Amino acid sequence: MNSPLHIAILDDEVEITLLLANYLQSHGYRVTQVHDGRSLMALMSADPPALVLLDLGLPGEDGLSIAHQLREHWHCGLVIVTGRGDAVDKIVGLEVGADDYVTKPFDLRELLARVKAVLRRTAPGEAPVQAAAGAPQSKLRFAGWELNTAARRLTDPQGQEVALTGGEFDLLCAFARHPGRVLSRDFLLEHTRGREAGPFDRTIDVQVGRLRKKLEADAQSPQTIKSVRGAGYILVPPVTAA
Repeated sequence: MNSPLHIAILDDEVEITLLLANYLQSHGYRVTQVHDGRSLMALMSADPPALVLLDLGLPGEDGLSIAHQLREHWHCGLVIVTGRGDAVDKIVGLEVGADDYVTKPFDLRELLARVKAVLRRTAPGEAPVQAAAGAPQSKLRFAGWELNTAARRLTDPQGQEVALTGGEFDLLCAFARHPGRVLSRDFLLEHTRGREAGPFDRTIDVQVGRLRKKLEADAQSPQTIKSVRGAGYILVPPVTAA
């Protein structure tokens, strides 16, 4: 039997961490509650979780800086759970590498669904196993890059592995599986996060921007993932099986 996945909750409000911990534990997860950035960093070194629920509004600490440290040093799912509902805060949170962004007050069932969606993309062993017969190619090449969908790994033309967040990886997979086709924001959001875009949802735009910084020689003049005004984005290079 597999061990329960470990989730860490960082929030300075004890009542919130206790509420979330009890709810997530009732759904089979192992949960650790922490209330400051130093405690989270100690946990990441001693018993790294598969996913972190991170509040941004921490007294005396910069939640975005903590998110940046997580992305720089550890591979885990990251869901920002905060009272900051401003669009700018959401965009900045996604730009530092969050896989999702949930504003308070939230519905526990919706938060659980988002946690499960992120874990499916990021936690080892959580990705569904493809049947051998008729399975899609697990290694795809484009413009010298190699995308290993089974191992969830991207290698650049020089053979070096490039770190991607779970959301960035899923977005690139969607492009690689539909090369030369204009993909709308709604299509990309549904295929990466399993939900429809709202009228002001810029999640995909933010993630495309982050992906371009890793793929393009000049992210300001992209040649790999191009924008199609009013329609969406397109992966320009042809894709072949490796």
